[in-house]
Amino acid sequence: MTTEFDYDLFVIGAGSGGVRAARMAASKGKKVAVAEERYLGGTCVNVGCVPKKLFVYASQFPELFHASKGYGWSGIESPTLDWATLRDNKTTEIERLNGIYNNLIDNSGADLFDGRATIAGPHLVVVNGKTYRAKVILVATGGWPYIPEFPGSEHAISSNEMFFLDELPKTAVVVGGGYIAVEFAGILNGLGVETHLIYRGPNLLKSFDREMSDKIKEGMIAKGVNVHLNTEINEITKTDSGLLSVALNNQADMAAGLVLYATGRVANTANLGLENTATVLSNNGAIVVDENFCTAEPSIYALGDVIDRVQLTPVAIQEAMVLVDHLYGEGLARIDYSDIPTAVFCQPELGTVGLGEEQARAEYADIAVYVSDFKPMLQTLGGGADRITMKLIVDTASDKVIGCHMVGEHAAEIIQGMGIALKAGATKAHFDATVGIHPSAAEEFVTMREKAR
Repeated sequence: MTTEFDYDLFVIGAGSGGVRAARMAASKGKKVAVAEERYLGGTCVNVGCVPKKLFVYASQFPELFHASKGYGWSGIESPTLDWATLRDNKTTEIERLNGIYNNLIDNSGADLFDGRATIAGPHLVVVNGKTYRAKVILVATGGWPYIPEFPGSEHAISSNEMFFLDELPKTAVVVGGGYIAVEFAGILNGLGVETHLIYRGPNLLKSFDREMSDKIKEGMIAKGVNVHLNTEINEITKTDSGLLSVALNNQADMAAGLVLYATGRVANTANLGLENTATVLSNNGAIVVDENFCTAEPSIYALGDVIDRVQLTPVAIQEAMVLVDHLYGEGLARIDYSDIPTAVFCQPELGTVGLGEEQARAEYADIAVYVSDFKPMLQTLGGGADRITMKLIVDTASDKVIGCHMVGEHAAEIIQGMGIALKAGATKAHFDATVGIHPSAAEEFVTMREKAR
């Protein structure tokens, strides 16, 4: 590095992607800085995947208590939830993870700045009132929840605030049809809150396989979530009692203690100073980058949720490794955005990799679809209504499995292995030749012989 620069790489944002890029660059002997204004670990660690999964676990215990009776357990007829204990134990765990991220940065040799960084020019970063010159600037500022403006929208909260509620409401309204909405509807319902899920469209999880999405909707309704499709909120007003009155477009007003808007996330690019560079933003505010994550400004790069390609933590980490190889390595690494395994921790749970049936029919001349639907073994004595649905989609011409989907318990854990199989180009014949693990739900993926259609 020439003396004209303070840093080889200045990373704005200490989420999963930014921290990975900083650590890897520092390990290659580069002088690196990281600036973070909010919390180490980004959305995932603090107000995303990690605390959400802890809340999902918490919300599943009532069903396990119920099932245990069929297995001879007694004395658990009326368990009660102490919300404050759950909330605060979650916060303690997140603070532990914050500390790990702090140590990762420290041990890498990178400098960590606690403060908001802005860009003053192609090579200039301002943080805590001081300007630093950087050869390369990496924007890894993630996304932020979006709540549309309408009468009373100030009374709604986003997923960020859900993790820190003073107390659980008796009734909650969740607005949205994507994964965050269905996950929080399941959490609130499982924690004993009367939960209403409101979505303006006709189908939940519309970007996923339709048959699987329908199974999730049916499962949520069976567990007690009140699902209102083709429905919108016109206005929210606060009543004298402190409750919120929710006016809907097509039915009677609804009273709720909480209204959660999970209506998407937007790239966190506002007031970042990108206008001081040649960086181009797309219509939704995301940063436009090329295959090497370079913006229209040659010294400025971006990755993760802020470029709005695939908003998943492991994808941001992979992008960071590709970027560092491009900047300081051999430049051969690439990221493949196809066949990325995905889970939605709704209840029932969804795991998926590859194409949904609708996509497959649009892309392939002839496909075979295999479906299995059954009651999980736990419920034979547990007395619950849960079911498991599994689905394989096969390209008839090549026999390759091009889609693998599951709704039900342990879907995420099972689909991870299926992701390897699809990445390796497994055929239906490979699945058929694999011996199942008995008794398990997963074995159903290798015993499906009869085409559903």
